[in-house]
Amino acid sequence: MPQSKIGVFQRLIARAALLLLTAAAVQAWPTPARALIEIDITRGNIQPLPIAIPEFVGASSEDAQMGADIANVIQANLFRSGLFAPIDRSAFIEKIGDIDAAPRFGDWRIINAQALVTGRVARQGDGRLRTEFRLWDVLAGQQMAGQQFYTTPENWRRVAHVISDAIYQRLTGESGYFDTRIVFIDETGPKDARVKRLAIMDQDGANLSYLTNGSDLVLTPRFSPTSQEVTYMSYGGGAEPRVYLYNIETGQREIVGDFPGMTFAPRFSPDGQRIIMSLQSGGNANIYTMDLRSRRTTRLTNSASIDTAPSYSPDGQRITFESDRGGSQQIYVMNADGSNQQRVSFGEGSYSTPVWSSRGDLIAFTKRYAGRFLIGIMRPDGSGERILTEGFHNEGPTWAPNGRVIMFFRDVPGEGGGPKLWSVDLTGYNERQIDTPSFASDPAWSPLIN
Repeated sequence: MPQSKIGVFQRLIARAALLLLTAAAVQAWPTPARALIEIDITRGNIQPLPIAIPEFVGASSEDAQMGADIANVIQANLFRSGLFAPIDRSAFIEKIGDIDAAPRFGDWRIINAQALVTGRVARQGDGRLRTEFRLWDVLAGQQMAGQQFYTTPENWRRVAHVISDAIYQRLTGESGYFDTRIVFIDETGPKDARVKRLAIMDQDGANLSYLTNGSDLVLTPRFSPTSQEVTYMSYGGGAEPRVYLYNIETGQREIVGDFPGMTFAPRFSPDGQRIIMSLQSGGNANIYTMDLRSRRTTRLTNSASIDTAPSYSPDGQRITFESDRGGSQQIYVMNADGSNQQRVSFGEGSYSTPVWSSRGDLIAFTKRYAGRFLIGIMRPDGSGERILTEGFHNEGPTWAPNGRVIMFFRDVPGEGGGPKLWSVDLTGYNERQIDTPSFASDPAWSPLIN
């Protein structure tokens, strides 16, 4: 292993191996069976919920600083979701000093807070960090949730993401997506000589690390749905495309095989035991699966066209893909064994890069129409098509693990332009750029980190 990569691997291993224990729920006040404040995220135009998140209390100045950092990350996560409107802390009337005591709810109602998050940070005698939080329904004057976590101090940011997920789930009824990672292609240099490295970061852009050094061209990384493992395609020294498996926890890289006719990067099956990909032969491309244990390939399509960009449904029973067999790129769905191939897209323009939602209810896609690149969604039968965003060049949608947010990359036209990462939720109203130090493309969202 090159020495320059060892530090990166060690940091990744340390992050993954840090112990994160959830203790019994912290409850000092009655919790209603059903939340008195809830966000209906099925509506198109959502009014964000006003929420107050004071800095977490700390026994020492060091703990207090970490408590402030944790509260800031939670606040930023919830704000970016588009579902919450954190209240400016300068408006707070009550200063939280004891999270075991009930807040003065009247003080929080005056500033229109509907939910309140309080927390405490304390270092234990064994060096671990104990972080606890409580979520309060301000209008009802009741505690809605409470938990405590033990971990190493270096893992404080992940604790903030886990707490963010707990708050999100309690108030929306949907699982969160903050304790996740994004793997993507980092791009530097001029357009005609781009250096592309495989990079990984937390979903909020923190903890960025590089997994390859840029000596080989890397493309289209994809996360395994069952582990912190990535598959990606690489071209090195003019060689044919090679597919790798990369274990983020250990830094180990394994060659899946050389594929001279590969036209699209592989994706994992839902059980993580197979990859599915498109291979070219004789001028056309068809879809194949490979068993990762036996390395045996099975052909699923057999057409005189280009069939590519396959993606499994979350139950593994069906596959969506794109094909030009009808004269233009369109989206098709078939059974996992290749049977019952049916076209499902019938709108104007061409459709590509279909990706099945982790919920199974929607397929995201890239659509090209009238010179524009659109990111949209449709049901698996092709009904309910809806465009979420459009731009000069949008491409490569990837789903958050809760199936409510899509990340993609967008090229900026003009001299010095290049791709950057963006996210948009299913309403289409909450669109945000994701900060990266360089140009970035081909994002892939991880499952929740366990």
